[in-house]
Amino acid sequence: MQVKRVQDYISKEWFDETDGSYFERLNSRLQILLKKDYPDLRGHDFISNISLLDYRLVFLDEVIANANEKNEHVRETVHDVTKSLLYEDQDIQEQLDSRITFGQKVADEVARFGGSWTFILSFVAFMAIWMGLNVVQPFGIAFDKYPFILLNLALSTLAAVQAPLIMMSQNRASDYDRLQARNDYHVNTQSKEEIRLLHEKIDHLVQQDQSDLLTIQKLQTEMLMAVSQQVEKISDDIRILKVMRLERGTHEDKDN
Repeated sequence: MQVKRVQDYISKEWFDETDGSYFERLNSRLQILLKKDYPDLRGHDFISNISLLDYRLVFLDEVIANANEKNEHVRETVHDVTKSLLYEDQDIQEQLDSRITFGQKVADEVARFGGSWTFILSFVAFMAIWMGLNVVQPFGIAFDKYPFILLNLALSTLAAVQAPLIMMSQNRASDYDRLQARNDYHVNTQSKEEIRLLHEKIDHLVQQDQSDLLTIQKLQTEMLMAVSQQVEKISDDIRILKVMRLERGTHEDKDN
């Protein structure tokens, strides 16, 4: 099958139609680059792969530069947003302990002791001994006879003092829970925003970078095909020259 021969618009040399491409079939960015140097180019004009090589390299550099610029922009955006949302995780217990007063320490110790089995068993033993001494009267003395009015007064006084101390300790626990909830809220908000930015960056990489990568691969394939065609053409020319040389040598031998 005979291949059509066409003239290269740029070099004005003649090539096989398979050794290049028509202007209208080229990538739009390549068309723009060619139009800058050759504004009179038309869609039916033929351009050889040799003439396109430099423009494809320029186009490839532009694609890579644009991809790097976009990635840098995304990185800076993520960095700026993350910096504005920066929140340092805090140890709430350490903060509260650093500001605790003597009264709060006493309240915590009273609440801790009052809510233990040691206090319950000790208090039951104390009341049993108190009532036993006043009922049995082993020493012949009853300092608080039935119905144990003095014991009731002591219990009421203990309850009146112990209740506010326990409430003070509970208030400290409430302050801890409130500060811990606020700290968790800020940490969760920052984590949520960072995850959102991460998703956006991944989407950018998938959509934009994949598109750029496919464009680069296409350019590389076209350039590789062009080089392969040139190598094949050179090989054919060398083979033809060898055949012609052999034929010439044969004719010379016959003449001799």
